[in-house]
Amino acid sequence: MGIFNKINKIFAKKDDIETNVDNKKKIKESKRTTQENKIISEKSSTVKQLSTESTKKKNENDSNHKIESKLDKTLSKTREGFFNKMKFFFSGKNKVDSDFLDQLEEMLITCDIGVSTTIKIIDLVERYVSKHKYVDQDEVKNILKEQIKNLLDVNEPNLSDSQTKPYVILFVGVNGVGKTTTIAKLANFLKNNGKKVLIGAADTFRAAAIEQIDLWAKKINTPIVKQKMGSDPAAVTYDTIQSAISNDFDYVIIDTAGRLHNKINLMTELEKISSTVRKITNFPPNEVVLALDASTGQNALEQAKQFLKSTNVTHLALTKLDGTAKGGVVISICDQLNIPIKYIGVGEKVEDLQLFDKSKFVESLFN
Repeated sequence: MGIFNKINKIFAKKDDIETNVDNKKKIKESKRTTQENKIISEKSSTVKQLSTESTKKKNENDSNHKIESKLDKTLSKTREGFFNKMKFFFSGKNKVDSDFLDQLEEMLITCDIGVSTTIKIIDLVERYVSKHKYVDQDEVKNILKEQIKNLLDVNEPNLSDSQTKPYVILFVGVNGVGKTTTIAKLANFLKNNGKKVLIGAADTFRAAAIEQIDLWAKKINTPIVKQKMGSDPAAVTYDTIQSAISNDFDYVIIDTAGRLHNKINLMTELEKISSTVRKITNFPPNEVVLALDASTGQNALEQAKQFLKSTNVTHLALTKLDGTAKGGVVISICDQLNIPIKYIGVGEKVEDLQLFDKSKFVESLFN
């Protein structure tokens, strides 16, 4: 019996050893499997992240291409007028002399760039030519391109990153320039960028103005604060901003009466609206945007100058840029007013609004 007990113990010990070995193998295999799964998961996560980043980059590239393509189409009339004149001008000319510069000056003026700005461009070209004796036509074109970019270099605009909330934008401009349509386009633009937008119908002098902005608000599904015709515009502004604060809106866009520079009462009303904004938010309006009709060319520039005599304009919105060959006015507006063009209308659809980009504008013009 003693011998058999010893044998049984030996076999039992052997079984225990084998069981321990098997368990250790299983644990080791389990750890290896877990580690392999972790590596696979990490690789999968990396691939997924790279794929997401690639898709995001592709979407951004597609979006940029779409914007540039739309801008090219918008400026087609201006570009055709500009370069048809330029092509005719440069043909048969072999040297850059005083006659050449005189004729170049005339050509730029006829492209609606304006006398004052044209003279500035010619002076800069002349200075360059005097330093570099041998200049060909292509080099002159490049000089023009760079000088125009420099003249457009007025505070490159972008979507505000201001900490003030709501961010208040006041729109001013005479009737018929596309002010109300631009407000709707901007509200839609901001909404598509994930912002909460509230419109205030403070143009209470015309019943048609309230109806127009209300129709646009319904079309783009954006809330609006309005009162009846003849109401106090400052009161409408007050209600709009109070509502925006209560409901955590990011942006408030206020439409004001189409005012002419000689309508003193309207200018006084605008100051009341600005004071109301300051009273509630402790800040003046973040932007006072003057809407100008690009199709009126140099008249738009003169209109802006008159507004600036009595209104603190911070930004410009250039409308109807797609329907005119007078896009050269953009250059003289930036040069003479030193106020950034922030928004440009590039078509009739509600999505046809872009932030003005001087580099893209010039590249499109010289494309």
